[in-house]
Amino acid sequence: MMAGGNVRFLVLILAVAICGAASVFQPISDSHRSAALDVFVPVDGSYKSLEEAYEALKTLEILGIDKKSDLSSKTCENVVKVLQSSSSTLKDAFYALNVNGILKCKIGEAGPKDIVSQLQAGVKDAKLLLDFYYSVRGLVLAKEQFPGTHISLGDAEAIFRSIKSLSQSDGRWRYSSNNPESSTFAAGLAYETLAGVISLAPSEFDPSLIQSVKTGILKLSDSIQKYDDGTFYFDEKSVDASQGPISTTASVIRGLTSFAASESTGLNLPGDKIVGLAKFFLGVGIPGDAKDFFNQIDALACLEDNKFSVPLILSLPSTVISLTKKEPLKVKVSTVLGSKAPALSVKLTQALSSKSVDSSVINNQELKFDADSATYFLDSFPKNFDIGKYTFVFKIVLDESAHEKVYITEAQTKVPIAATGAISIENAEIAVLDSDIGSVESQKKLDLTKDGAVSLSANHLQKLRLSFQLTTPLGNAFKPHQAFFKLKHESQVEHIFLVKTSGKKSELVLDFLGLVEKLYYLSGKYEIQLTIGDASMENSLLSNIGHIELDLPERPEKATRPPLQSTEPYSRYGPKAEISHIFRIPEKLPAKQLSLVFLGVIVLPFIGFLIGLTRLGVNIKSFPSSTGSAISALLFHCGIGAVLLLYVLFWLKLDLFTTLKALSLLGVFLLFVGHRTLSQLASASNKLKSA
Repeated sequence: MMAGGNVRFLVLILAVAICGAASVFQPISDSHRSAALDVFVPVDGSYKSLEEAYEALKTLEILGIDKKSDLSSKTCENVVKVLQSSSSTLKDAFYALNVNGILKCKIGEAGPKDIVSQLQAGVKDAKLLLDFYYSVRGLVLAKEQFPGTHISLGDAEAIFRSIKSLSQSDGRWRYSSNNPESSTFAAGLAYETLAGVISLAPSEFDPSLIQSVKTGILKLSDSIQKYDDGTFYFDEKSVDASQGPISTTASVIRGLTSFAASESTGLNLPGDKIVGLAKFFLGVGIPGDAKDFFNQIDALACLEDNKFSVPLILSLPSTVISLTKKEPLKVKVSTVLGSKAPALSVKLTQALSSKSVDSSVINNQELKFDADSATYFLDSFPKNFDIGKYTFVFKIVLDESAHEKVYITEAQTKVPIAATGAISIENAEIAVLDSDIGSVESQKKLDLTKDGAVSLSANHLQKLRLSFQLTTPLGNAFKPHQAFFKLKHESQVEHIFLVKTSGKKSELVLDFLGLVEKLYYLSGKYEIQLTIGDASMENSLLSNIGHIELDLPERPEKATRPPLQSTEPYSRYGPKAEISHIFRIPEKLPAKQLSLVFLGVIVLPFIGFLIGLTRLGVNIKSFPSSTGSAISALLFHCGIGAVLLLYVLFWLKLDLFTTLKALSLLGVFLLFVGHRTLSQLASASNKLKSA
């Protein structure tokens, strides 16, 4: 029998390798919805802040998950509290309005007027970009949620110019006029804010102002980063290191889509960059961080509902095609959030083999469409389509020309494909050869699809040869990724050799005369095992061929001995033996009474010092009497006491570097107050002498 468990494990690893190599972008699916419920988990029916509540509610709303009833009670209480409080910050008011737009909380009649007045005052007093952002975007939300309230910016152009003054020549923006550093993340906030100013303006804007912003957007797009697969993203350069590529790119997308929503801007972006930005967020997968999760979903929602063009994504349920099962090639086209695409056709323009990239196996093949599953498929392949790795090049063509103004696709979508099949194993044989003339002493035919019971014998002057042929279903030569030959001695010592492939033939020749040292001069019975595996090979195998009796010379005294082998091969993965260690027995300490006597001897000089002070008649008559001089003298003595205390702390717990740092500070302090104290004493002494 073949070692079925090992083969299944080998096939699993190869399958994972295939999937991991494929850079296929999948739209938002049920896996995101399931993950969102785990990422955005409220605590006692609410979130820590209104910002977290908005991000969770917005993400769940975009994904079509209704959790409003579970969160509306406590969250609405916080919303009403913020909107009815005159001391609320602009940021809290902004997020309260965002949450209210989703939950539709019941706000009193005075609430809208108070919050609008507060936001209008915030716009008037704003100096920082974030203050402009929270107040202007808050007014936009208030205008949408409270239709009866008249909201406009009378000095909209002046506000626009104030915000525009924070822009930089490279398209990035500053957070404040006092900070010279610029940020890409701030640029997204600025574009959102300017879009809000335009929507709140009572009249049309000066076209030159809008044109200057559009020029900055074009300069910002020049700094966009790109991967080889056509993925685009924005990243910070220096100032805002806390913002990564996900949050930065999401901020820019929100800003651009908001700015383009105004008819007066006439902003348009290249289609390849729109698709590239969408591919960036789809390539992220499922973020584990709540902030990144929100930025991913919100940015994709902005791309799906924008004034440029809605990107369409081509995806494949599987990038592995089994020629044995005659599986069809399946392709799906949808929006980034998985919505249905308009009427279109999908063509497979090329199928390039990794072995020959110049010639295409398939050319301009239009895929069929299954309306029930909304899937495009190719159910038959040309006769020369063999197993291996390919790059399929797809092209999406919209059926109606009117849709070309609404949707955008890649000019070409390249997808790595792995075609798998059953490999034919023929002419397998194992033989023992004479070392001198190479004649065959014994030879056995092998059936590698099942375990065998081959019995061979050889000595150190002979050779062992294993050979077989691997061919694809079309009869082409096949070179596997893995082909290993293993000899396992009855003492469990193992030796693994690589089987080389040349053309259609795979062969291994072992010269035992040159291997006696590697085999540790171990004579006896060796089990023979062969492993063949490949990502494209559906019938990868691990076959026990049989055994061979080896008669090797006696081991010399200085020869390397074989390593000790465990009786249980999987014991290496089990718990390790407990390490027992006997610490050194502590040295005998002196008696307690002797230690106390020694301590007394150390303290005696200090006692003598105190007695000496009393004998000398120490007094404080020279201590300064004026307020300023007395404070300086007192600080000087306190500083000396602090130094002595620092020495004690150094002895008890501080390290040398910490002590030196503190001592340097105290030294500067003592130098200042000591010099001042001595100067005052000298001045007082001079006055007494002159008198």
